[in-house]
Amino acid sequence: MKEITLRNSGPVTACLSSGKGGVGKTSLSVNLAFALAQKGVRVLVVDGDLGLANVDVLLKLQVQSTIRDILDRGADPLEAVVYVEPRLGILPASSGVPDLADLGPDDHQELGSILQSLGDNFDFVLVDTAAGIGSSVLWFNTFVDHNILVLTPDPTAMTDAYALIKVLSRDYHRKSFHLLLNQVKNEAEAKQVYDHLARVASHFLSLDLEYLGGVPHDPAVSKGVRDQVPFIKISPRSKAALAISGYAERLLTWAAQKPANRKTAV
Repeated sequence: MKEITLRNSGPVTACLSSGKGGVGKTSLSVNLAFALAQKGVRVLVVDGDLGLANVDVLLKLQVQSTIRDILDRGADPLEAVVYVEPRLGILPASSGVPDLADLGPDDHQELGSILQSLGDNFDFVLVDTAAGIGSSVLWFNTFVDHNILVLTPDPTAMTDAYALIKVLSRDYHRKSFHLLLNQVKNEAEAKQVYDHLARVASHFLSLDLEYLGGVPHDPAVSKGVRDQVPFIKISPRSKAALAISGYAERLLTWAAQKPANRKTAV
């Protein structure tokens, strides 16, 4: 497919976050990035789980430099990017480095400058954050244009997703959130979960949550994780892959729109 460039004003930036771990966020991040790259745009995935990185594990990557090396030793950010496809690059993080999970303001400012510089080479920058409401999770979510919350129908995942939305809206003035439901039985279940959270957010936070979609239970997903290959690549006609491909089309429309949230971190 011919490479296309979407806009001249910098990349579309988005975070995929979750209040609770274990909801499949990293798998969806990677597969959404693959789907976008397949559509002809240049995509950078930033492993935003700075202390417990796993994007490289999910893709079986041999990593030479990480975000830690860039911050600590001044490594070249472009040389740290690992290309898994011609239009898809990964910026790896470190694993087992607790200090990186709680960076200070100066480090965040430096990281913001690095990401802005790297972003000039891509049409989309997707950040796969850690779960929860840690300082780096909150910072990444204020750095990007769009906030995507990944959750499952599990009540604890719903509760924790709402808690993250509450903190970001109340303390960081974020006003637009897209919900991506994972591991759902069908579209009806996904919409039911969305409708419930949307009502609560509207009543207590005066927010109108946006529905991005639902990704169904699919054996292709777990097979992709076990084989360390994106399910959209090995099972492109699976239900989960078709859903993700459709949501990538939705993200392409964001390039023609104004950012959903103004950047508040640099």
